[in-house]
Amino acid sequence: MTRASSDPKGLAGFKRFVAIGDSQTEGLYDYREDGSLRGWADRFAEGLSERNPGLVYANLAVRGKRTREIFETQIAPALALKPDLVSVMSGVNDMVSPSADPVAVAADIERMYSALASPGRVLVGCTFPLPRVGLTRRVAPRLRALNTEIRRVADRHGVLLVDLEGQTMASDPRLWSHDRIHLNPEGHRRLAGAFVALLVNNADEDWKEPLPPEPPSSRINAAASEVAWLGRYLVPKIFRLLQGRSSGDGRVAKRPTFSSALSPVSGLVSAPVDAAAAAKRERR
Repeated sequence: MTRASSDPKGLAGFKRFVAIGDSQTEGLYDYREDGSLRGWADRFAEGLSERNPGLVYANLAVRGKRTREIFETQIAPALALKPDLVSVMSGVNDMVSPSADPVAVAADIERMYSALASPGRVLVGCTFPLPRVGLTRRVAPRLRALNTEIRRVADRHGVLLVDLEGQTMASDPRLWSHDRIHLNPEGHRRLAGAFVALLVNNADEDWKEPLPPEPPSSRINAAASEVAWLGRYLVPKIFRLLQGRSSGDGRVAKRPTFSSALSPVSGLVSAPVDAAAAAKRERR
């Protein structure tokens, strides 16, 4: 983990936090009881607010967005909010393609860092864990290359990084949803804790704790799981790509303006819904 030598402002000093990125920052697969999305960024903001109740928070992330799209659509609104803390998480959607260029993607991430950098403003980000289950392992070399570039450009701009690639626990499939791309609620909780620990010396680092040993799975069960994943997640994604569509088409940021991090934004759902039903809806 790359960390400031001391609290960069003192955690209570942060007043205006903005999160930018894609579906992970939007909070997919971490649902409140009413079916609205929570996610690591909401949880992180809540943790900040426990120490500073005056903190306000905006989340501009939209699922399906690639790094260039995030730069083009989220940087200007983020700057207009004049934050003193910004999280930047981007690049996984780019790396899905076998022809992805990690250096080019990192160059766009650096453009975001450059645009956001300002005296008195703290930027935080992360590297990505390497998948270790089934076909998703094919993405690992591209993610490893991207992580190397992210570390390089983050160091150049003073961005504080949570190094998830360096944490074996972060690749544990039990912290990830059934689509193998998005964190589940426990994964989101741990990532939020990692960002708090990044900013605060001597913070609780229980997010690093490994899960209990996993019982072995038979080859038959592993194969059945792989077939189910292909049909439910990979094939639909390929069809969307071939049709030039994205899961983020027509969607807007869930928290485009500042509000108290301790109060979920009202009006995101019209009526209480079952969280499982909401998760099923998001997979479409």
